[in-house]
This record gives sequence, structure tokens and C-alpha cells, in this order.
Amino acid sequence: MRTSRTSQDTAKLIQAISPRATRSRHVSSLKNFAYNAVPDPGPDPDVTRSLSAVRSDDESSLSEANTADIEDLVEPPPKRRKRASPILRTIKVEPDEKPKQTPKPRRLPARKTRDADGAVKVEPPSNWETMYNTVKRMREDNPTAPVDTMGCAELYWRESRAEDRRFQTLIALMLSSQTKDTVTAVAMQRLHTELGPEIDIKAEEGIKVEEDVKKDSTLNLRNVLAVEPTRLNELIRTVGFHNNKTKYIKATALILRDQYNGDIPSTPEGLMALPGVGPKMAYLCLSAAWGKHLGIGVDVHVHRITNLWGWNKTKTPEETRLALQSWLPHEKWHEINKLLVGLGQTVCLPVKRRCGDCYLAGSGLCKSEVKGMAPSFPIKGSPVDEPKIKIEAV
Repeated sequence: MRTSRTSQDTAKLIQAISPRATRSRHVSSLKNFAYNAVPDPGPDPDVTRSLSAVRSDDESSLSEANTADIEDLVEPPPKRRKRASPILRTIKVEPDEKPKQTPKPRRLPARKTRDADGAVKVEPPSNWETMYNTVKRMREDNPTAPVDTMGCAELYWRESRAEDRRFQTLIALMLSSQTKDTVTAVAMQRLHTELGPEIDIKAEEGIKVEEDVKKDSTLNLRNVLAVEPTRLNELIRTVGFHNNKTKYIKATALILRDQYNGDIPSTPEGLMALPGVGPKMAYLCLSAAWGKHLGIGVDVHVHRITNLWGWNKTKTPEETRLALQSWLPHEKWHEINKLLVGLGQTVCLPVKRRCGDCYLAGSGLCKSEVKGMAPSFPIKGSPVDEPKIKIEAV
């Protein structure tokens, strides 16, 4: 198939500008495609001389043209300096320029260890005595907690007989379960004044009431045995679970009459055998009524605060009691409940703790301190305009 001269020239031009073509091929192809290109003259010498002149002109013009590739003309971008890795970067610090950090006091819970003889002993938490004495001083400076005046150990009738006072302490503890101290105090006051039979004083008949009857409390075993359950339930209706507590009190009164000669038991086992009485009530009752400090009364405040401090890692109040009794000195067993309950009612609240009001603030001893809190109100013994007592960890 024959092709035209134009098609052949076009093919040569495409081949000339192809990237695969070398520079020499570019030159030869463009010379052939020149506007004044001269065909091959053959052997005639004159024509040969004319053609040589034309070719020399073409070669000179092509040799002066800039035939470099575009990649050679464009300057390469500057190389970016690689930044050193932070892990490999080292900073030399002179010995006298090293930052000095004060070591934080270690907070370790109580733990079991073995001595050289193989006997197991319990190591107390670190800095526990400093924390204990600090909270004790704070509570003595500010005795404003409800437990200080309305605790179960304070609700007996002062003029009653000794066995009646012990019975009243037990009843106060039974009413205090799941109930605030202020509510328990109101219910106890009603039992002290309204439980016995009503005495109708008629001036016209000249009936006189003896002075000791006026002063004495109506809360005693005899009146509890005689009162109707509905009447007793009405008197204690403000406390939590008053229906169950009415049954417990009536059943307890029968046990005390039949088995303990009208008095309360003087052992933990005897008290815990009564309906509605657990370890907390039993040990608190023994301490307040009998003066026997055989165990620690652990309620929700003692359980919560000792875990916040990191003294122990327990899940129930009973576990906390056993943990505390394993290392806390015996002379502190009778006071730790009132100490921490008062702290939990005034400063270390279950919700929205007031860490700024605590003497432990800023000491680094409390594991759960909310830092940066200002005092919420002026505290006796620790006013806002004076610096707080600083405690140095030992």
C-alpha cells in the first residue's frame, strides 16, 4: 500500500520528538524535515557542493540550540534536614544543674510479712500514726459532728439505772441502722418520754406524781414488753425500716427477760445472737454499755475512709474490721469509730468531699485528696486567713 509524502513526513516528526529518540537522531530527523531540505543530488559535484553548504548551515543552527531535557533545566528542590528523633536526642546537664525533687511520702497499705522464725505478722500502713493524730486534733478543734452529741453512746437517759442505761444504748444502736444520727436522736427522745403508760394528772383529785417518776425515762425493758407493737411502731416511725425494727425490739425484749435476767449480754456472741444485731452494733454496744473494747465497730464511714486513705483494700465493713484489728493498737479500738464517723459527717463526705477543710490537705498523706480545694467555711482552730498546719511525713 502506497503512502503519501505528507504521511511519511509526519511519521518522521513524531519519531523525532519521541522520548526514546536520542539527541543524534533528533538532529538528523530535523535536518531531513527542514523547510529547504534538498533531495539527494546523486554524483553531480556542483549539486554536492550546494548540498554541503546547506547541511553545514543546518548543523551549525542545530548545534547552537538548547536541546537539554526538562529534568536537566529544572533545579532540584532543596533537601530537607532530618530532625533527630526525640529518643536519640540527649541533653547534657551539669551535676549542679540537676533538678532537685523532694521525694513523696510512700503510701503503703497494711501487709502481712514473716519474721525470721516464720511467724506471720501484719505491718501497719505507712504514716498511719501521723494521719491518725492529725485527724484526732482536727476533730478535737471542731467537735461539730452529729455523732459528737447525738451518737448512740450519748442517747441514754442520765438518771436511769445502770441496767436501763445499757438497754437504752442497745435500743439506740438498733434504731441507728440505715438512719442519720439526728433522726435516731428524735426517735429516742420520744421513747424516753412517751413509751410508758400515760399518767393523768388531775389537780382536783390531788394526785401527786413522785419526783423520781417525773425524771426517769419511760424507755425500759418493762415498758417495751408491755407496749403494743403498733404503738411502738408509731413512736419510731421516722427511722429507716421501722417496721422490721419494731419486730426486732419486741423479740429482743423477750430474749433479755427469759435468758439474761432483764439485762443485755456482755459478750459479742450473746449480742450478735439478738435479732437485728450485727458485729458493728455488738462491738459498739460492748464498748459504750459495758466498757469492754473487744473489737472495732466498723460502719460505712470507717469502711469508706480507711479505703480512701489506702490503709486497706477491702470490700465489706466486716473485712475492714478484721484488717484494722490486725494492726491497729488496742487502745485505739474504742475511739476510731467516733473519730472517723465525725470526719465523714463534716469533711470527708460520701459526696462532694471538702478536702480544703481537712488538716491533711497538702501533706501528701491522703491518697484520695482532691487537690486545689479552698476551705468552704472558717474552721475553729484553722481559720482561713491563717496557714494550715503543715505535716511532715515520717
